[in-house]
Amino acid sequence: MTTYDERASLSDLTTTADRVRRSVESVIEGKPEVVRLALTVLLAEGHLLIEDVPGVGKTMLAKTLARSVDCSVRRIQFTPDLLPSDITGVSIYDQQRRDFEFKPGAIFAQIVIGDEINRASPKTQSALLESMEERQVTIDGQTYELPSPFMVVATQNPVEMEGTYPLPEAQRDRFMARVSMGYPSPEAELAMLDAHGAVSPLDDLQPVAHAHDMVKLIDAVRTVHVAEAVRRYAVDLVAATRTHPDLRLGASPRATLHLLRAAKASAALSGRDYVLPDDLQALAGPVLAHRLLPTAQAQLNRLTAEQVVLDILQRTPVPQAAPPAAPPAGPLYGQHQHGTRRL
Repeated sequence: MTTYDERASLSDLTTTADRVRRSVESVIEGKPEVVRLALTVLLAEGHLLIEDVPGVGKTMLAKTLARSVDCSVRRIQFTPDLLPSDITGVSIYDQQRRDFEFKPGAIFAQIVIGDEINRASPKTQSALLESMEERQVTIDGQTYELPSPFMVVATQNPVEMEGTYPLPEAQRDRFMARVSMGYPSPEAELAMLDAHGAVSPLDDLQPVAHAHDMVKLIDAVRTVHVAEAVRRYAVDLVAATRTHPDLRLGASPRATLHLLRAAKASAALSGRDYVLPDDLQALAGPVLAHRLLPTAQAQLNRLTAEQVVLDILQRTPVPQAAPPAAPPAGPLYGQHQHGTRRL
């Protein structure tokens, strides 16, 4: 049974999230699905990987989201000569105190923008592993907690481009979701010329939410109910990636957890205090595809990880629905045929 306080929290969540969404969409034209996914990942305590060709607004999306929330923001420009200590920090000997003093690196912020993350070496990329998973940094045996909320929004160019390094599997697995911006529609590109032609729209962008508000909203997302049948459905979807003949690496148990957390945030954004199979289906592609490695034969056949996820969605049985409840306010990433009843 949902209490009055929980209902109020979810109501506050949708109101605040709508303000943030409208703020981001005032800069990012014609990409409502991408903006919605970024908000979903933020409220689900995850990290977002934005992958696409240069010039389509990857960094602008990350900066706009950070600017819309009144919290600490640091930007890291990943280059081949970037060192791990530039990210995590370093202990420097203070001659006056005759002791080591820790100088925090760029990771000590609530929203960290990692620009072109795959232009740095794998050693430097690995400096993010502990912070993204455990929200802490260990330097010289001393552990330092990171602020809350904490989110890494990283951009990367396609690995076929010159001067890029593929992200290691462990690094990709830390990102809750991956999204591609894509080219804007002609109408959105024309609107962008009008809005960005003279000055940057970021100059006049003001925060519409505070960091402590986001912490409360994250707590509200945790109260969203997930039925046993829906949890089993999430496990079945992820398990299917580990036995699919076109994959040589399936999704990890961490992927199952990320899928469920993202589905709870998606349900809350739709004003629901329970998760539907629709939520899992809509998020399966963004949450699972970047973790999967197709076989050599699948690559020769130009089969993508996204296509494999769609095949798994079609093959995996959807849990039977219980008595009807109010349908969701609207699908997150398109229409679905299953799961429009509460379980």
